[in-house]
Order: sequence, then C-alpha cells, then structure tokens
Amino acid sequence: MIQWWQILLLTLYSAYQICDELTINTSAGSPVFAGFIAGLVMGDLGTGLVIGASLQLTVLGVGTFGGASRIDATSGAVLATAFSVAQGIDPELAVTTIAVPVAALLVYTDILGRMTTTYFAHRIDTAVERFDYKGIERNYLLGAIPWALSRALPVFLALALGGSFVQTVVDFVDSVKWLAAGLTLAGRMLPGLGFAILLHYLPLKRNLHYLAAGFGITAMLTVVYANIQSLGTAVASYLEPINGLLPKDGQLSFVNNFKGLPMIGIAIIGALLAILHYKNSQRVTVVAPTASNVESGEIEDDEL
Repeated sequence: MIQWWQILLLTLYSAYQICDELTINTSAGSPVFAGFIAGLVMGDLGTGLVIGASLQLTVLGVGTFGGASRIDATSGAVLATAFSVAQGIDPELAVTTIAVPVAALLVYTDILGRMTTTYFAHRIDTAVERFDYKGIERNYLLGAIPWALSRALPVFLALALGGSFVQTVVDFVDSVKWLAAGLTLAGRMLPGLGFAILLHYLPLKRNLHYLAAGFGITAMLTVVYANIQSLGTAVASYLEPINGLLPKDGQLSFVNNFKGLPMIGIAIIGALLAILHYKNSQRVTVVAPTASNVESGEIEDDEL
C-alpha cells in the first residue's frame, strides 16, 4: 500500500525533475536519480537503484535534438519503483510491465507540455518588444507550470488510482509463464540497446582503440576482483574462529570484506582516457565534414 505522503513526495519530485532537466540540469531528472529518490521514499533503495540504472542504460544514447520528444524513462522509474516495492513485484518485471509502457505513454504528455508552453513563449516575445523585463521573467516562470504538470499529473493519478490495476496486470503476466519470461529477457536486453544507440552516434571509427582498451581493462579487472571475492568467501567459510581475542564474546572470526569490481575504478579509468583524448584532440586540426563522415551517421567532435 502506497501511503499518501509517499504519493505527495513522488508527485512533487516528478514536477521538479522535468524543470531541472530543462534548466539548471543537475542530473536530478535522470532515471537513475529518479530510482534513487523513489527507492528512498518507498524504503527500498536497492530496488530503486536497480530499476533506475536499467532505465538509465536504456536511454543512454537517446536525446531530444531539435525539440523531439523521447520516452520519459524518469517517470517510468518513479512508478516502477513505487509499485515494485508496494506490490512486491520483481524489479526486472517492473521495468518491462510498468516502466517501459509508462515511459512510452508519457511521450504524449511531453508533447502536450511543449505545445502549451508556446503560449508563454509568444507572451515573452511581446514583452521583449516592450522591454518589459518583469513580464519576461513572469512568463518564463509560468512556462514551467505546464512542464511540471505534464509529469506530476500522470504520476499522481497512477499512484493514487492505479495500484489495484497494476497488480492485476502483473498477476496476469506472472500467470502466463512464457510472457513473463519474455518480458524479463526484454528488460535485460534494454540496457544493451541503450549502449548500441550511444555507440552509433559516437566517433568510434577514429577512437576504436579506446573502446577496445576500455573493454579489455574492464574484463580483466572483473576477473581479478571476482577471483579475490571468491577467495574471501572461501576463507570465510573454512576459517575457524580464534578464541580469546575479542573482548565481548571471546571469538574472532574472519569477516569477508572482499567486494566485486567497484564502479569508481572504472570511472577513474574512463576519466583518464577522456583526459588523454581531450589533450590529443587539442593538437588535431579541425577538418570540415565530408560526404563520408556525414553519411556514416556519426557525430564528429567539430560538429557538436
């Protein structure tokens, strides 16, 4: 059961996140941040991060260039996390049965939000002609209201009215085993799709060595940390407690603190490679786009 204060907090966050994404852009409107906030509000941070990270990878290479609308994975993460925790739905199943359909459906509210803000945009144009600076500021702030409602209203209605309906849909999906298995598999493939979209628009032909190096380093570190973690688990399971060394219970047992591959290590390696690439690019002469690199579909550095 979702409490009223949880509905209120998630609705307010949904209203804020789209305004943040369009203005100051602190990453509070990203799916992984939405999963974090929703998990914190619902009392299950792990589920929120799993769902948010899955949707973040799904839209990793998707943008809104030229004012185009895209799926609202952020609102999808909020609703999927809320219903996953409240209804006890598996996170992977929540991504495919709730998050993805909601994200696709909210494309229409995104378009509605874009259309309604044109009213305030025209009022701003009129205020500019009159040098009415207060009018410019006022209409700019009023333009945030349709954007906020385009996310907050659907999220509020879904959280307030959709609990039983969502549970009915999920129970039906669970009863059809092949459908549940297929949706779960699709949910696992979505992050790969996000990476594929991102790689399509990156200049890989010129930087294939960085991609190969990153893949190789990640693979090697994963193997190393996996072996260390397995060693720690084996030692913890076979080591006998040593008596007389701890003051409370008189026993000292081995505590397995060997964890898997930390993402901070991968992030540091990625930052080093990015800095190296940036320094190298400063020594490269800018070349005008040719027919070959335009037709390839890649976005070159000098085209950004």
